[in-house]
Amino acid sequence: MTSILSSLFGNHNDIHHLDSDSFEKMMKEEKNFILIDVRTLEENKSLRIPNSKHIDIYKPNFADQIEKLNRSKPYFVYCRAGRRSHSACQQMKSMGFEKVYNLKGGIISWLGKTEQG
Repeated sequence: MTSILSSLFGNHNDIHHLDSDSFEKMMKEEKNFILIDVRTLEENKSLRIPNSKHIDIYKPNFADQIEKLNRSKPYFVYCRAGRRSHSACQQMKSMGFEKVYNLKGGIISWLGKTEQG
């Protein structure tokens, strides 16, 4: 029943799971987006997508840090393989964030620029 209602009226809790090319394309199209890396600090330092904000999903203050963000901005979220970022996106949607995009396959599937920190 839920899927019928969602198809008729749209599901506002949908998370957009985008492959590397689509993720990068959407970042070019969106205005004032924020890119979030939810991996550990060690993972972030070894390799990251440039200009990403680091908010470790494993830290106890993760929800507090997310709570401080502007809910109307678009957010692009990634981790290593896509599971942690999916969880982060679910949490963000439940907190009222409007546009949340998950990098399907995580940074290991990312074809764009990276940097070490």
